[in-house]
Amino acid sequence: MKAYVFPGQGSQFEGMGSELYETNPQARDLFEQANDILGWRITDIMFNGTKDDLTQTKVTQPAVFLESIVRAKIAGESFRPDAVAGHSLGELTALAAAGALSFPDALKLVSQRAFAMQKACELVESTMAAVLGMDDAAVENVLNSIEGEVVVPANYNSPGQLVISGSKKGIEIAVVKLTEAGAKRVVVLPVGGAFHSPLMQPAQDELEMAINATHFATPVCPVYQNVHARAVTDPEDIRKNLVAQLTAPVRWTQTVENMLAAGITEFVEVGGSGAVLRGLIRRINRDVATDAL
Repeated sequence: MKAYVFPGQGSQFEGMGSELYETNPQARDLFEQANDILGWRITDIMFNGTKDDLTQTKVTQPAVFLESIVRAKIAGESFRPDAVAGHSLGELTALAAAGALSFPDALKLVSQRAFAMQKACELVESTMAAVLGMDDAAVENVLNSIEGEVVVPANYNSPGQLVISGSKKGIEIAVVKLTEAGAKRVVVLPVGGAFHSPLMQPAQDELEMAINATHFATPVCPVYQNVHARAVTDPEDIRKNLVAQLTAPVRWTQTVENMLAAGITEFVEVGGSGAVLRGLIRRINRDVATDAL
């Protein structure tokens, strides 16, 4: 059984999508549709923008979504997933690839999500940090000991790699405490806000209205959603979980473990470098087959 997985913010790269645009007429049509839907030429930044241009949340999220979904769509009949999943933003791509969202609706939601998150980032000085070489439960215990600041688990990426999220001061305190508690490394990440934390509540409130106004269909295969790492096919459950996702942690380790338990034997990463999620998956299970599309 084969699962297709879709990366999130951070998988962007300079020139992303340009080769697809130049060599594949279907891809070119989809990119131009995206420009029309957004009302601005995102392809100009994707193909010719600088690294700094691409790291703006309002650009990064639709760009990453677009490059991945175009790859899935031009694969045609060969794209036959038994299950799909996406990391954070990638969950929207997974939903579009599985037919739960139309291409225009998914792109609109991605853009609205990006702008809502950017606004939330500007309300409170906040950031994220990667904790390496420490058991998840031990990280959680340290975070629970921090009082007066928001600092929570954000991405359960793989055993020994947990990303935390919170106020700038909360993260600073956590770096010291986690290092003292035995973490191999704690690296503050170059991001503009505390994604997947309670500090994203304003973005969640704004996006909830957009999600509730969007049509969701039954996907062609189970979608494993970030909030609980379980397979979902009911459109209303998908909708609720997608709303909750902005302030809840991404349970990627648990997602991969549950997919393996359900019989998935191969994971194909769609978009970006094709190596980000494959690397995490191999840390979760070194024997599973992985590929890139």
